[in-house]
Amino acid sequence: MAKLILAINPGSTSTKISVYEDKKEVFTKTLRHTNEELAPYKNVIEQLDFRKGTIKAALEENNIPLNSLDVIVGRGGLVKPIPSGVYQVNDAMINDIKSGKNGEHASNLGAIIAKDLAAEVGNIPALIADPVVVDELAPVARIAGHPEFQRISIFHALNQKAIAKLYAKEHGKRYEDLNIIVAHLGGGVSVGIHNHGKVVDVNDALNGEGPFSPERSGGLPAAQIVNMCFGGKYTEAEIRKMISGKGGVVAYLGTNSFQDVENGVAAGDPKATLISDAFAYQLCKEIGAMATVVDGKVDAIIITGGIAYNKPLMEQIKSKVSFIAPVEIYAGEDEMGALAGNGLAVLTGEEQVKEY
Repeated sequence: MAKLILAINPGSTSTKISVYEDKKEVFTKTLRHTNEELAPYKNVIEQLDFRKGTIKAALEENNIPLNSLDVIVGRGGLVKPIPSGVYQVNDAMINDIKSGKNGEHASNLGAIIAKDLAAEVGNIPALIADPVVVDELAPVARIAGHPEFQRISIFHALNQKAIAKLYAKEHGKRYEDLNIIVAHLGGGVSVGIHNHGKVVDVNDALNGEGPFSPERSGGLPAAQIVNMCFGGKYTEAEIRKMISGKGGVVAYLGTNSFQDVENGVAAGDPKATLISDAFAYQLCKEIGAMATVVDGKVDAIIITGGIAYNKPLMEQIKSKVSFIAPVEIYAGEDEMGALAGNGLAVLTGEEQVKEY
């Protein structure tokens, strides 16, 4: 009998929900939240009842009773660093999220909403899968260059893992038998080396590592950052925004849309062309660096995310890195499908639930 899966993905001003019948999407909706609606809440956790109510109303309006669900999978937020996998939402996870000790983000609500809704139904699992803090770094990859610093793992784990496993399946191979470089190109950019099933190295896609992106600076010259921090011109908050939120393409061109960049390149805009070329240049350098982690023995390079729809840019990247390994393009991202797929894998026994 087909299984019904609810996937929940809270964003800063929206909550996306999808219902799958096994692998088939039967309902999806993005619930938009206005600034006026969110204004009364001091932080993300206070939005819990409001967001939960909008989800229940949307399901009811579309004749999807809560008690018809077999599993609920929420987007994993800023929990403690954990290995890749599917996790039961338990009290320890909820306590860590509510404490905010690992950071505050709308995605933190995914686990709590899943647990609350599952409790209303009764005996069904509430899960998260591959949150952004998935940490499988090799010990050598953690060394940052000074004992007061340590490299950390924050990346698009959900989409990277799902796409890498999809590639393996489509080629009749096991994900655990391959070395794959996956580059996720979205609002942030993460480039990870999947070494026999583990992402043993990846740039911190949120806090200033790797290539720049539409909204993030990537790696910046350290001495210049120090000068800026103590120069008195900018506040700490302003500098943090330069790194994440107002860095990268938006800082150079005033837009965070790579479609605008592509349009500028097509129109012959020299500045847009330079930034597009620099984006490709930095991305390819990062891909090349990841290849060295596995001594150049790379089975495939996968480019995914929204920017991967840019065909001229993809051809430019292919021309630079295809000497390393075949390049495959999986444009876009399917976080909802990935969440639901992990829920189904648990129900069918293909995936074992881990304890947080």
